[in-house]
Amino acid sequence: MEHVAQAVDPFVFRLSIFVLAVFVGYFVVWSVTPALHTPLMSVTNAISSVIVVGALLAVGVPMISSGSGWARGFGFIALIFACVNIFGGFLVTQRMLAMYKKKAK
Repeated sequence: MEHVAQAVDPFVFRLSIFVLAVFVGYFVVWSVTPALHTPLMSVTNAISSVIVVGALLAVGVPMISSGSGWARGFGFIALIFACVNIFGGFLVTQRMLAMYKKKAK
């Protein structure tokens, strides 16, 4: 019996990784206890800063070499989402830390 190996389309492969990452991320984030929320936000801000660097590179691709418009578009969208995530993370962290401060009498 002869088996013929079939190649998986790279788009389908990347899409399946993305879908799995969405599900894993959803269940990981929503199962975090409130005590761990602030450290998690700090790590999320650090990851988002790396995404900002990558998004800036993707947006500037045509200036470096011949890049597609898709790379610039997705890079710009990633840049916007990462900046919103960083800003929101700092706001949430400030509110969480304010909960632990002693109130002035």
